[in-house]
Amino acid sequence: MIGKLKGMVDSFGDDYVLLDVQGVCYQAFCSSRTLQSLPRVGEAAVLFIEMLVREDLIRLYGFGNEGEKAWFELLTSVQGVGSKVALAILSALSPAELSSAIALQDKAMVGRANGVGPKLAVRLVTELKGKVPAISGIDAGVLGLQAALGEGVARGPVADAVSALTNLGYSSAQASAAVARVIAREGEDTATEKLIRLGLRELSQ
Repeated sequence: MIGKLKGMVDSFGDDYVLLDVQGVCYQAFCSSRTLQSLPRVGEAAVLFIEMLVREDLIRLYGFGNEGEKAWFELLTSVQGVGSKVALAILSALSPAELSSAIALQDKAMVGRANGVGPKLAVRLVTELKGKVPAISGIDAGVLGLQAALGEGVARGPVADAVSALTNLGYSSAQASAAVARVIAREGEDTATEKLIRLGLRELSQ
């Protein structure tokens, strides 16, 4: 099995890159986010690889980091999510954003990806609840607060502060992350008004 490739970028396609590894070119299908992060043709690159092997097909999927690869594996474990839809989700959301969306049970955020309808979005946030990869790229404190909000068990001042920030136009993920950072610094008993004020300061930085 191939787990990682190091080589030179040979060329790009709409949804893949050809990576030249000592004269052998490997075709790796990637999310648009990964493709955009890769260096130019002729420059060195590294891809983490997920290898799909069937009777009639061998296909490589490439990822810029281990967090993205872990999410791909998790997404494709959900019924109705094939590799194409998983890459579409990873094109729309970074691993950290996806972690937040699942923790917050934010169906609309997941539904931004091409090929993800309302029913599939519900299935994704439901089945993947509590399964965020350890290497998700998001702080554990932020994730814990978002999970509490998603389950409806967050403390009143916290929920009120996040609600106020979202009403000002910030996403649930942005607002909850800002409030979590404030709580980590100021303490669990911080009043709603102070959470909002300091949360706005976090969001403006």
